[in-house]
Amino acid sequence: MAAERIVYIVDDDVAIRRSLERLLGAADFQAVSYATPAEFLAVAGHLPAGCVLMDLRMPEMNGLEVQAHLLQNKVELPVIMVTAQGDVQSAVRAMKAGAVDFIEKPYGDDALIAAIESALKLGAPQDRVDETAAATALVDTLSPRERQVLAALMAGHSNKIIAFDLGISVRTVETYRANVMMKTQARSLSELVRMSLVATAAPEDT
Repeated sequence: MAAERIVYIVDDDVAIRRSLERLLGAADFQAVSYATPAEFLAVAGHLPAGCVLMDLRMPEMNGLEVQAHLLQNKVELPVIMVTAQGDVQSAVRAMKAGAVDFIEKPYGDDALIAAIESALKLGAPQDRVDETAAATALVDTLSPRERQVLAALMAGHSNKIIAFDLGISVRTVETYRANVMMKTQARSLSELVRMSLVATAAPEDT
C-alpha cells in the first residue's frame, strides 16, 4: 500500500469509523482511525504522508481546534472536514484555516472517495499552482451579480435571504445560483466554496 493512499480518520463515533474503514478498504485506501483528537494529535507529527478525514464537531475538541494544532506544529497533512448539512459558514472557516475540502452530511460514497482522491493530489506545489490558476479562470467568468450571489452563498445565506438583500426574487436567485454552478463547473456546494476560496487566495498582480 502506497503511503499516499493512507487516510487518517478522526471521529468520536465508533460506528462511523468502522463504516469508513470498510468503505475505504474496499476502495484501496489504508484507513487508520482515531477515536479522539488527542489520540490523533499525539502521533500526527510522525505520520507518513496521507490525508485526514475529520469530523468538525467532536466533544473534547472540534475540528477547527485540531487544525490549529496541526498548523502550529507544522504538520502538513491535507485535511477534509466533515460537517453537518447546511453548515457552510463553519466549512468556510475550516477551509480558510487550512482544510483542503469539506463534505456535508449525509454524503455519498462516490463524493467521499472523490474528495479524498483530490486531497491526496494536492501535495505537490505545482499541483496547487495549477489548481489556483484553474479556479481563478473559472470564477473570472462570473458576472458582477453572479459574484454577489456567490459571496452570499459563501456567507451561508439561504436563497430567500439573498433575494431580500439583493432586492430580487427567489426564483431569480435560483437562476443566478444555477449559472454560477454551471460556469464554475462545480458539482456541489462544497466544491464551489473550495474553488472560490482558492481563487480568492490567488495573487492579483502577475
